[in-house]
Amino acid sequence: MSTSAGQVPRQGEEQRRGGFSSRRVFILAAIGSAVGLGNIWRFPYVAYENGGGAFLVPYLVALLTAGIPFLLLDYALGHRHRGSAPLSFARLRRGTEALGWWQVAICAVIAVYYAAVIAWALRYTFFSVDQAWGADPEGFFAGDFLQVNDVAAEGLTTDVVAGVLWPLAVVWVAILLIMVMGVQRGIGATSVVFIPVLVAAFAVLVVQALLLPGAGAGLDALFSPDWGALDDASVWGAAFGQIFFSLSVGFGVMITYASYVRRREDMVGSGLVVGFANSGFELLAGIGVFAALGFLAQASGGAVGDVAAGGIGLAFIAFPAIISEAPAGAFIGVLFFGSLVFAGITSLVSVLEVVISAVRDKVDTGRRTATLVVVVPAALVSLALFSTTSGLHVLDVLDHFANQYGILLIAVVSMLVVAWVVRALPALAEHLSVDGRPRVGTAWRLLIAVVAPAALTLVLVLSLLDDLRKPYGEYPDWLLNGFGWAMVVALPVVGLLLARLPWRSGTHLDGVPPEHAAPGTAAAPTGPATTTTTTTTTTEEQR
Repeated sequence: MSTSAGQVPRQGEEQRRGGFSSRRVFILAAIGSAVGLGNIWRFPYVAYENGGGAFLVPYLVALLTAGIPFLLLDYALGHRHRGSAPLSFARLRRGTEALGWWQVAICAVIAVYYAAVIAWALRYTFFSVDQAWGADPEGFFAGDFLQVNDVAAEGLTTDVVAGVLWPLAVVWVAILLIMVMGVQRGIGATSVVFIPVLVAAFAVLVVQALLLPGAGAGLDALFSPDWGALDDASVWGAAFGQIFFSLSVGFGVMITYASYVRRREDMVGSGLVVGFANSGFELLAGIGVFAALGFLAQASGGAVGDVAAGGIGLAFIAFPAIISEAPAGAFIGVLFFGSLVFAGITSLVSVLEVVISAVRDKVDTGRRTATLVVVVPAALVSLALFSTTSGLHVLDVLDHFANQYGILLIAVVSMLVVAWVVRALPALAEHLSVDGRPRVGTAWRLLIAVVAPAALTLVLVLSLLDDLRKPYGEYPDWLLNGFGWAMVVALPVVGLLLARLPWRSGTHLDGVPPEHAAPGTAAAPTGPATTTTTTTTTTEEQR
């Protein structure tokens, strides 16, 4: 691609940004982002509600036709253009920069409420030791712990819940320290430690769950196939939605992470490893969760369907009930909630890195300054909203609308723009194929241009119809409009406004920086290829 006069890349740009020291660290960081709370508490219930064992058919189809292809699209954008989401889109085509800032805005919203759930899990890790929730886990969670108010009658309140405030503050301090340390020493090192610990802890949890009485009934409920469900479009929509949400694609995370990988690297192979590792963990979570639910059903004298739940209900109501009944319950509880904390932190740091990286690319500032500018305001907003008695209501609405209409919408728009407006898929496929195996070509381009956007549009339409038929969560209109629909509309507007701000002096736009172009492509530099990505954390990155 051609370059613009006066837009020469800065000397040592990648030394300034930092990078992962190896492909292994990148893969662990990408897995850490993908494996989050949704793998543990969303997949098992979605599979159970959508055909049981039969759900694995559309799930696998969705993984191969949309999940991994979109993951590779994000990798190609970040790895080829060597920047945050906004910078990568700007280098793809200057007019598409707003798409990157739209993704940054979504990440900022997700970060402020995601930390709250990690704080809850942190507190419940300690509650598990003496089963502080007593005989009524549901009443304890909404009452004694969160002190949830009646939002319909009382509106939003500013009453602070001290038992939520301090663990939430602890989470944000830990996140701040990780982010200040940089890409390799902070994010990379955290992933190298947390991901093996997470897998080991959850594997032990699954073994413990399988040894519980009634575990077999739970697995039968999860895996018994309802083949008739495959005729239902909503089941296929649920499969594509689950794959999409669980892989951390479409909202800047994988674009940003890929920009930190050395230029001569197999991004296709890395994408396959991350995609299948994420799905493997989801399957492991399904086995462990439903084995435990089978035990709870037997202990309560009911059916598995009576105790099956997803989301917050599974984590903070159903599992405490299991812990109270199970042998070695305290041990199971510490493993389960500790796993939620580890999975949540590795995902949260990836979301925040999207914002920090974008700020650093746009403005000439060091790592520590950018981290403070991003994390401190996010922490203050998070503490103000989610340490109050109305926090659960706000979190629930934000999470629903950010996922269903924020992430999905920008994903569809970005795929269509890249494929049909910019027509960049051939160049991106070529970039992936230089060092990647297997090579990507026409089939991948067809999936990105047609299949994946069509499938995600189906998910969007089904969600919209559900919300139009019945207000989400039966919340009052003012809450849904203020924290839901208004937020969805504001995200692209914020993206457009931020795209109008000038880039720091010397930023290369409208094309691949010459020293980063892959050998053999039109944008490749003359002379021998060189690798400029640093493999160590630099002084500049830490500044």
